[in-house]
Amino acid sequence: MRRGESKAATRGANRSSSSSSWKSRYIGYGLVLSFVLMLLYLMVNAQFSNSPNAYLGPATTSKTESIPATTYQGNQAWQEDGSRGLEEGHREEVASAHTERSTGQRQEKDDESEKQRTEKNSIEEQLGNDRSSNYWEEGRQSEKKDTIEFSEFGGGTDDFNNYLDGLKPVTVRSVPNPEDAPPCTTRLNVPAMVIELGGLTGNYWHDFTDVLVPLFIGARRFGGEVQLLVVNLLPFWVDKYRRIFSQISRHDIVDLEKDDDRGVVRCYPHVVVGYGSRKEFTIDPSLDDTGGGYTMVNFTEFLRQSYSLPRDRPIKLGTNHGARARMMILERTNSRKLMNLPEVAAAARAAGFEVTVAGGRPTSTYDEFAREVNSYDVMVGVHGAGLTNCVFLPTGAVLLQIVPYGRLESIAQTDFGEPARDMGLRYIEYDIAADESSLMDVFGKDHPMIKDPVAVHLSGWGNVAEWYLGKQDVRVNIERFRPFLTQALEHLQ
Repeated sequence: MRRGESKAATRGANRSSSSSSWKSRYIGYGLVLSFVLMLLYLMVNAQFSNSPNAYLGPATTSKTESIPATTYQGNQAWQEDGSRGLEEGHREEVASAHTERSTGQRQEKDDESEKQRTEKNSIEEQLGNDRSSNYWEEGRQSEKKDTIEFSEFGGGTDDFNNYLDGLKPVTVRSVPNPEDAPPCTTRLNVPAMVIELGGLTGNYWHDFTDVLVPLFIGARRFGGEVQLLVVNLLPFWVDKYRRIFSQISRHDIVDLEKDDDRGVVRCYPHVVVGYGSRKEFTIDPSLDDTGGGYTMVNFTEFLRQSYSLPRDRPIKLGTNHGARARMMILERTNSRKLMNLPEVAAAARAAGFEVTVAGGRPTSTYDEFAREVNSYDVMVGVHGAGLTNCVFLPTGAVLLQIVPYGRLESIAQTDFGEPARDMGLRYIEYDIAADESSLMDVFGKDHPMIKDPVAVHLSGWGNVAEWYLGKQDVRVNIERFRPFLTQALEHLQ
């Protein structure tokens, strides 16, 4: 290609001048090269700025793989060439517990302080408070700004580098025969699956999107007869979801790093490395390499079984005369607060709902909260991690998502709209108008933040995350909101 481009540049130079000097040829080459590099830069920049939730997992493969005859040691896995794995029963797999910290990763934090931080955040996030600081309060301290250059925007709530912090790599390597692998110190005649915690684990939505849903896809097919080998194990995090893990596996969860300290080499007939999901917070059966054919409805049924949830269907108002559908409104206390929450609740009651506002620190355990959510027919909340609780609603219930201002409809659809429909929920979306946003008070109607959200998106994900997601609250127009409440009731007839 470069030779063709060089010839084209040279012919162009010959046409424009009777004699081409070596200087003009180099100028031509430089212009072509600069143009190509600029195109590549724009393509890469656009890819990352438009993919805020892109996932890069150093401990996973591009698709679900069954790795036969495998030994984990020194953050590597040795695979015997030509083996078949459990399905054909030809080979044995070996797993050792050594995982190394990659260069530049953050130092490990004190376990107790990390536990306290994660427990605090997980409680707040399960109710929708998925930020640790109140940026809107910071914004209120400054006067209304008439002009702000886009260069003043910066940061963002999702730092891709922070996402990779704490992740540890697992490398698969082949060996000619079993004798080249370390000898087994313990043996279990069930398959094993390697999973990774870390990254954004601890954010309620990412708990499901990055770990629990993919784990269901990869491990459910074994019917509990699988052992989980966990990299970067967080005992308190696993304990929070212990009911899910106990349904996935009947065997003890293995901390690979502790195994490493003891020099343990574990042997299995079959090991799975890489169980990733290809859609956020949902399941596409056509992309499932395991052949299980699972759907998101199957996943929510699995959760109801795990937590012994009694309701698999919402109320049927047409056959329950005089009954009132139950609505849970999720209260956020950091960004994206519902500023007129009492008025919204009053409008819902007037429409015929029995309303409960879930906010602050819940006094119930996570298991109890799951059962509480299952008792409702409708969930309402502003876009955020708290809407993840819709997984516990009965099939056919209603999810009403309030989407903040700033052209966030596509994000809202990807994160909750499509998953809700895949769960068998009835999905309703209320999009906040400019005059319902707190950003109107900060910037005014003529600022690009209000006037031209598309330009803000084009300026970079950091600006979208910081302002539209991190520094915005909403005030719902009650009259405009009433038809959406009516629509929710109609779905329950």
